[in-house]
Amino acid sequence: MYSAIASNKRKTVFILSGFIAFIAGISWLIGASYDPGTAYFILSIGIVYAAISYFTGSRLSLAVNGAKEIQKSDNPRMWRIVENLAITDGLPMPKVYIMDDPSPNAFATGRDPEHAAVCATTGLLEIMDDSELEGVLAHEMGHVKNYDIRVSMIAFALTAVISLMADFILHMTWFRNRDDEGNNNQVLMLLGIVAAIVAPLVATLIQLAISRKREYLADATGALTTRYPEGLANALRKIEQTGSALRKQNTATAHFFFANPLRGHSISNLFSTHPPLEERIARLEHMETHA
Repeated sequence: MYSAIASNKRKTVFILSGFIAFIAGISWLIGASYDPGTAYFILSIGIVYAAISYFTGSRLSLAVNGAKEIQKSDNPRMWRIVENLAITDGLPMPKVYIMDDPSPNAFATGRDPEHAAVCATTGLLEIMDDSELEGVLAHEMGHVKNYDIRVSMIAFALTAVISLMADFILHMTWFRNRDDEGNNNQVLMLLGIVAAIVAPLVATLIQLAISRKREYLADATGALTTRYPEGLANALRKIEQTGSALRKQNTATAHFFFANPLRGHSISNLFSTHPPLEERIARLEHMETHA
């Protein structure tokens, strides 16, 4: 289990480093083709946007999904499990929320353990036994412990910065002064057009790769916390049978959830923030046999 956690952390750092290097390349292209000051301006906008998302994202994600905060008396079973997991992980007790939705799912949010919240759907609470529910909630507490929401916010902000840069390149390419076009400028313009078309797609794929790695990491962390990977694996098997799509679809917060909350198959899976359930189950079974 420890090796799986270490491997996923290394892969996330590697992908995030590639993300930043990609932004640096786009920034250089803008500076070489147009004006270095413009690249800094766009980056500044991205930083401001990231800061706003960082401090308000958690409250918004709970609000848009209709999550309601509960106290221990409202659902002693869920509260007790979250409380025990927090003690085991050495974390502050997070706020506990419940969503009124028949699909079995859950999510965690919060920029750090001191501002964390864990939410489960009514459907999850109904169909899971205690060991399965503990496995799911341990996964969500793993996100809190690993600061995954912070990483996701950074990835989201970087994607937004790349999209801004791509839009700028396209606009400047079409409206720049034709008299300034020498051979070098034409080459840079061509590179700019290609970058503007490809950059948002590449940024999205990198963001999704980070999100998927964090799901594997949270699975491993949760299994390590409970010392019972089979509980989480059984929960995933139930969700595989029943489905995890929520009644209220929200693409902006889909990456927060335990399982993919959106409807759709085939080509849409390429752009899913979640790895396949069967792959997650296989990794947990491997942990069980090599524990």
